[in-house]
Amino acid sequence: MRRAGNLRLSRHLLASPSKLFARLLPALLLSAASMAIANEGVDKLLARDEAPHGIVFEIVEGDQAALEVLLPEVRSAIAAIRARFPQTEFAVVSHGREEFALQTKYQAEHAAIHQQVQSLVADAVPVHVCETHAGWYGVSAEDFPDYVNVAPTGPGQIRLYQELGFELIVIE
Repeated sequence: MRRAGNLRLSRHLLASPSKLFARLLPALLLSAASMAIANEGVDKLLARDEAPHGIVFEIVEGDQAALEVLLPEVRSAIAAIRARFPQTEFAVVSHGREEFALQTKYQAEHAAIHQQVQSLVADAVPVHVCETHAGWYGVSAEDFPDYVNVAPTGPGQIRLYQELGFELIVIE
């Protein structure tokens, strides 16, 4: 097999463009949909005169590799908002299957995702995962690296940010 990014492509798929397209289509649709939803929320924020205190990005997906597509969208949104409102604070809360890619044991397999999270954290953007959801699958807080904040619940963490005046942007 050859690898294209983090997507494994067999010779069979490479030999058949229609099968390759069928395999890539869900990822392309996910990317396009996430861009549209994120951009809509970002566009509304950028059109305002008043700066938001903070933004919390919520990610809930059924695909463990979804963060590979979604984190660059979050990074782009942060850059756009910071350009207009530089004092805005940010956070990311992931509480679907995508959070499992952030486990320590997947640092090599999902290296790009881990690098993106480390970059966000280094840029003062905390990244949270949901301990409750992880626990349903036998994953504990200790299974995540130190740069990932394990919150008791994803929705609870979002509510805490909202109580602090953060506004929610859902990334899908």
